Amino acid sequence: MSAMLRVRDLVKHFPVRQGLFGRSTSTVRAVDGVSFELAPGRTFAIVGESGCGKSTVARLLLRLIEPTAGQLELDGHDLIAADASAMRRLRGLIQLIFQDPYGSLNPRLTAGDMLAEPLMLHETVPAAGRTARVAELLGMVGLPSEAARRYPHEFSGGQRQRLAIARALAAGPRVIVCDEPVSALDVSIQAQILNLLADLQRQLGLSYVFISHDLAVVRQIATEVGVMYLGRFVETGPASIVLSAPRHPYTRALLSAVPVPDPTRRAGEPAIGGDVPSPLSPPAGCHFHTRCPHADERCRTDSPPLETAGDGTAVACWHWRRIGPPPISIARPAAPGNAALARLQAAFVR
Repeated sequence: MSAMLRVRDLVKHFPVRQGLFGRSTSTVRAVDGVSFELAPGRTFAIVGESGCGKSTVARLLLRLIEPTAGQLELDGHDLIAADASAMRRLRGLIQLIFQDPYGSLNPRLTAGDMLAEPLMLHETVPAAGRTARVAELLGMVGLPSEAARRYPHEFSGGQRQRLAIARALAAGPRVIVCDEPVSALDVSIQAQILNLLADLQRQLGLSYVFISHDLAVVRQIATEVGVMYLGRFVETGPASIVLSAPRHPYTRALLSAVPVPDPTRRAGEPAIGGDVPSPLSPPAGCHFHTRCPHADERCRTDSPPLETAGDGTAVACWHWRRIGPPPISIARPAAPGNAALARLQAAFVR
């Protein structure tokens, strides 16, 4: 299966002026050599703590900011070499769903006008058919056709995110970049939006790049995952493996920190200590060694490459073989007499 999106050694460094009168210049290494592929109909999730570079990757994929180095290929087209005219044609193939649904919508336009705008810009539907297409888009995301006459402030938070999804669909994309699309929503509404995204993926064959810090959300929607730390991937692979048998100490610590409503579940990996180092001056060697309980002298001097583990995963750690499987287990099953509690626990633990 050919990749819909290919990313090779993507780099984004931001120059920052420091000192008196800004005479000295430092570099923020926001993204420092990220590579992955996204197949049609699949979801690649990028997870990590705030400030690790996730959202910068999202903006690079859409050429909202220019990369410092690397390769970007979308459906066989070189995005880095594309000029302004070519990018106008290619932007219809890749769209973005923002974290804040209200901030991403124009408060002066009705829902119908917002959905008609990309139809006009990308010339995907003739003028005579735009009203019908707007109604179709609203129906695809579970909103009534009458919603076309309403303004953003007249919708609830979940409805506004549905409207933002409809607007992303209007251009007929093949890839949608979802930048924390459910983090501003209540848990019950999050589940509805995630189910909607999954349904649209099955119906339209969409590919998603899903940015999130919430591993429970990622577990529900992702097929592949990349765990990011200080601008680099420390572990990548199928979500079913990475999120159930993580090998990198950072991934294990992130999973151990996820709250689970089951007092019988034990997580043996300690919580991450210390603060995230500044991307202005990342640590030498393994970037994670300042917070890693397994670090030794080699970790402090040599940067580990992403090493293939043999099951589709790759790990950037010198000691992942020695660390072994994660010490996470279920000490005892739920009481057999409480089936409802058992189902609730299973839903969260999955």
